[in-house]
Amino acid sequence: MSVPLLAIHTMTTKPWDLPTAAAKYSGAGVRGIGVWRQWLDGRSLTENKQLLENHGLTPCSLVRGGFFPSLTKSERQSALDDNRRALDEAAAIGAPQVVLVCGAKPELSLPENRKQITEGIAACIDHAAATGVQLAIEPLHPMYADCRSAINTLGQCNDIIDQLGDAHVGIAADVYHIWWDPHLYQEIARAGKRIIGFHVCDWITPTNDFLNDRGLMGEGCIDIKSIHRAVRDTGFNGFTEVEIFSTRLWATDQDQFLQNIITAHQNYVAL
Repeated sequence: MSVPLLAIHTMTTKPWDLPTAAAKYSGAGVRGIGVWRQWLDGRSLTENKQLLENHGLTPCSLVRGGFFPSLTKSERQSALDDNRRALDEAAAIGAPQVVLVCGAKPELSLPENRKQITEGIAACIDHAAATGVQLAIEPLHPMYADCRSAINTLGQCNDIIDQLGDAHVGIAADVYHIWWDPHLYQEIARAGKRIIGFHVCDWITPTNDFLNDRGLMGEGCIDIKSIHRAVRDTGFNGFTEVEIFSTRLWATDQDQFLQNIITAHQNYVAL
């Protein structure tokens, strides 16, 4: 049985390597996969592409690029080089976008972090155009503004794209990071076709670890269907990507977890 427009990130089933995840997803009828870069290790890019094709899986994203802010010129150049490598890797496996976790340095002011992020994305656009892969800016919850990303709202993403243009830059909207925003639906409508990725999980109360205690859809308080509907109303017709960081769920039987993901997608995400 196929599950239309459902994709699962390899990080969601962290205990499985890429060959195992590909076989398990495909066997369960999942047709999309979000590939984290470390899951490519140990095989050539050609072998990874063939592996996904053999299981009938469509790579919807490669995660992750970004981390642009730096304290030195050499560090900034290293970040740019790594992002260009990510674009090359995405092109090689057939992924249409690289998700950008934009980065931040606590030693820098928020305006300076955001300036360096905008400059870093701009410096990658020509390479994105050459590879045919889009740069997907993912706004992260403001609790991460110190060291993971100084881009924290869809509005900030829209402002960057207003400045840089949207030919090769879009937005990956993750409900875990944006659900709280009082301007969320206004900014989804403003983004329109700029939304090129849509990620889902849930916010558990209480949250014991702000990185690795995310919930399966339906376990928390996010109105996922309403956000999903608003995103689809922009014309977005891509995969819904399940991306769950959870020490608790990684410790469970991953085959049962996979089935629970499919059920939760049907009950709390699918429109």
